[in-house]
Amino acid sequence: MEQGRAEGFDGFVASRWSALFHLSRLLVGGDRHRAEDLLQEALVKLWFVWPRIAEEAPEAYVRKVLARAAARSARRRWWGERPVEQLPDLPAAGDVSAAVAERSRLEWALAQLPPRQRAAVVLRYYQDLSEKQVAEVLGCPVGTARSHASRGVAQLRRILFDVIEPVG
Repeated sequence: MEQGRAEGFDGFVASRWSALFHLSRLLVGGDRHRAEDLLQEALVKLWFVWPRIAEEAPEAYVRKVLARAAARSARRRWWGERPVEQLPDLPAAGDVSAAVAERSRLEWALAQLPPRQRAAVVLRYYQDLSEKQVAEVLGCPVGTARSHASRGVAQLRRILFDVIEPVG
């Protein structure tokens, strides 16, 4: 029985690792190391409830754990690296580097949002969850989730507009 549990869990992790890691990275504002720690913590929690969750919605469970843990960890004092006001100049090396630069710019802008707004924006627009699903993951009313997402998108627009506004 334990071997079947392990195989099902391993299969889930192998098939969903990349998407879950990317979600985790967006939720923590782009910090790869914190994202790995957060995802590992969520997967440990999933392991313990795997027999109950395996046939239902393991990805939804992990998403909920990630969003809540990201918000909790953002409230703790972090002595590591801090986001900077301006990104360093990135060399232009064709279409691929432009896409990477644009993604980095978006991740930087997401990192500027408060944790609950960042989680709402990522879950709603990156994960394409409904407002009701976002509310369930965040553990708040639908109106609050809608408000977090709306304010987050408005703040992203301000951040990104300020960054690309021409000088002079």
